[in-house]
Amino acid sequence: MDAVDRSLADSDLRVLWTDTADRPGPAASLDGDDRADLVVVGAGYTGLWAALRSLEAEPSRSVLVIDAGAVVGQASGRNGGFVSASLTHGLANGIARFGRDLDATLTAGRDNFAGLVSDVERLGIDARLERTGALAVATEPWCVPEVQEDAARQRAHGEDVELFDADGIRALVDSPTFLAGSWTRSGEALVDPARLGWGLADAVRAAGGRIVERTRMTGLERHGAGVVVRTDRGRIRCGAVVLGTNAARSPVRSINRRVVPVYDHVLATEPLGDRLASVGWAGRQGMSDTTNQFHYSRLTDDGRIVWGGYDAVFHDWGRIDERFEDRPETFRRLAEHFHTTFPQLEGVRFSHRWAGVIDTSTRFSVSFGTALDGRVAYAVGYTGLGVGASRFGGHVCLDLLFRPESPLLDLDLVRRAPLPFPPEPIRTVGVQLTRRAIARADAREGRRGPWLRLLDRLGLGFDS
Repeated sequence: MDAVDRSLADSDLRVLWTDTADRPGPAASLDGDDRADLVVVGAGYTGLWAALRSLEAEPSRSVLVIDAGAVVGQASGRNGGFVSASLTHGLANGIARFGRDLDATLTAGRDNFAGLVSDVERLGIDARLERTGALAVATEPWCVPEVQEDAARQRAHGEDVELFDADGIRALVDSPTFLAGSWTRSGEALVDPARLGWGLADAVRAAGGRIVERTRMTGLERHGAGVVVRTDRGRIRCGAVVLGTNAARSPVRSINRRVVPVYDHVLATEPLGDRLASVGWAGRQGMSDTTNQFHYSRLTDDGRIVWGGYDAVFHDWGRIDERFEDRPETFRRLAEHFHTTFPQLEGVRFSHRWAGVIDTSTRFSVSFGTALDGRVAYAVGYTGLGVGASRFGGHVCLDLLFRPESPLLDLDLVRRAPLPFPPEPIRTVGVQLTRRAIARADAREGRRGPWLRLLDRLGLGFDS
């Protein structure tokens, strides 16, 4: 057994964030037919923020949240906990796709970020919020100019960004692979993702909402002036529905055309104790590198490093299965990259390994829509940057249902639908071709081959 295998040998297939003694116990399931003014499907961030805002804005409107599993049991509780003010998966993507009203979109994102911070503090949510900013590091020579160009773009749009050469970035976080970097101090934070979700669920209940778990939606249908949500445990009659279902298969066909499920895999080290001093990282910033297949990493309260990303694994025909979460070849690749990045941590072991499903869209950012004559609203396609944007997503869903005069509904981000993915089997062939093309681009100093250039011309522009 080599050093990489030894570092993984004792790891448990468990999500670090939810592997805690004070994890909430299970909530009740739906018990037969029910009624509510608003039904929220999905007890992740989008659904919980929508439920909370509805209860606070209209206390007389009864709200019932249902989830097929547990509160934040899927993507919302499995991510890295990176909170960004960006609603467009970064400024470059926002300029390319929503340049016409970019300023308004940036303002909405900053307002949403400030609102999230304010809500966490106002509600007393123990989300372990850290406003430490974010580091972007270049680990290949061809990435250095990209880091510099992105920093210049951000500064031009009012962000607080500092650039560093190799010595400067290594003084912040020490790795022989770091060639340059930037520190974005504004609009970036970290949270414990599960604790944020549990705190939101507590706030929903305190405001009078109900949450039921292990209750799977099986269909939606019009009923009189309202909607019936069919579940495996009963039927719920309601006036309106918010869908925050991530990449799960939906009875709303337009959602299935907009997103594909991609698995992201993550490792967490054992607590590093005094060994963390060899890395530095006194600022505790969230960090990512800037190749197309990128890693993200951060510190935890007890001195672990969470290390994820790189492989974005799509299973043919968009299959989702718990068995896909344990993928030894991906975890081993992540561990190899970790030890290359931090050779001073030789011998450190990983305690946890896990995976989660990302709802990837063709424009890398959330999109919105309605169904059943406007009585159902949804937000999907966050593409891995939804911790902050999901608050905005939940609010927009409510505006689509109840506030048609809302200025947020005029944003291109909200009005324009992304290009849909093609039907199967073309979708699977296209996604797998794209994954291989992205890996080849990284191996060729970022040079994009014919397939990626074609996607760029079509407005798809896959680069992560």
